[in-house]
Amino acid sequence: MQHALVETLDEAAYLEAEREAGVKHEYVAGEVFAMAGASKTHGTLALNAAFALRAHLRGRACRTWMADMKVRVAAASAYYYPDVVVSCDARDLAADAPQDYLEAPRIIVEVLSPATEAIDRREKWLAYRRLASLQEYVLIDQARCWVEVYRRTPSGWAQDIYTDSEVVELASVGLALPIAELYADSGVVA
Repeated sequence: MQHALVETLDEAAYLEAEREAGVKHEYVAGEVFAMAGASKTHGTLALNAAFALRAHLRGRACRTWMADMKVRVAAASAYYYPDVVVSCDARDLAADAPQDYLEAPRIIVEVLSPATEAIDRREKWLAYRRLASLQEYVLIDQARCWVEVYRRTPSGWAQDIYTDSEVVELASVGLALPIAELYADSGVVA
């Protein structure tokens, strides 16, 4: 029997290596995982969500990032690359804030794919909800018109599901987004 040593990195070593890496990696408790590629449908859905959020938030004290911005979940010792993320927190928006990750997102959007759905629904969701700043976690299905919004309430997290011709409500930023706009040009039909 052969044994392989699994090396772990501390957060500082991960961040330094990631700044130089040609491929994106997520970090969970010392272990590093390469990111999978995305389909055209996935890219279109993420872009549509990012564009709608960016247009809606222009001129406000909030910023929208897509694909290349990490979110640090200190309580889980993790860094993830969500498909779209919004922060309205001065800790993230200040000139002296870290430039390659956020610590206080308000909205996180993940586009589900066969390779990542289980991770998005379990590992990431368990980590993300430990962020005190997070108000909404959005899951967009790329196989059908189906959007799940997990929303923080005073009594815990509530889930709303949007389908077909409904309007997705992102209450934390006051955005009402018709599902048809979110799925425009994606090839996914109701």
